[in-house]
Amino acid sequence: MTNQELETPHGAIWRLLADDHARLDSLLERAGSCSSVEELAAYDQFRRALLHHIAMEEKVLLPAAERARGSPIPEAARLRLDHGALAALMIPSPQPRIVRAIRAVLTLHNPLEESAGGVYDSCEWLAGAAAGEILAALKATPPVPVKPHLDTPRVYDALRRTLARAGYDKHLADT
Repeated sequence: MTNQELETPHGAIWRLLADDHARLDSLLERAGSCSSVEELAAYDQFRRALLHHIAMEEKVLLPAAERARGSPIPEAARLRLDHGALAALMIPSPQPRIVRAIRAVLTLHNPLEESAGGVYDSCEWLAGAAAGEILAALKATPPVPVKPHLDTPRVYDALRRTLARAGYDKHLADT
């Protein structure tokens, strides 16, 4: 057993997805206020990577946990609301208020998944011997096609409704 394995009780699925969270956090930090070419490029990378991460969880991880358990994990509904809110935030053009809203959602969302005994640990435990297959499927998840940003009143109205449905309206009143 390596020192890293002794230091963390988490498995390979947790490590893959938590490392991806760290990469996403770094990209979002580099996006800053999305006011320079470099910041916009980092935001574009963040946007693509976030949508890919959500796809890994929605198309592989949560369905695998549901199959193993025979019903959705208790946190599935909360995660899906958060994923919907984050995906909706990827539609409008990057701007400081959108980045603030993304950070607010991720600040509450990521600990649900990464904490000891959280979603990633639960899914890994449920996977049991199939964890290697799930890990391979997570790694094989294709990129998500990304469309150009839209900044119409309908988009912002839908975004506000999606954020409210997920419970983020009080945190994101300026969006």
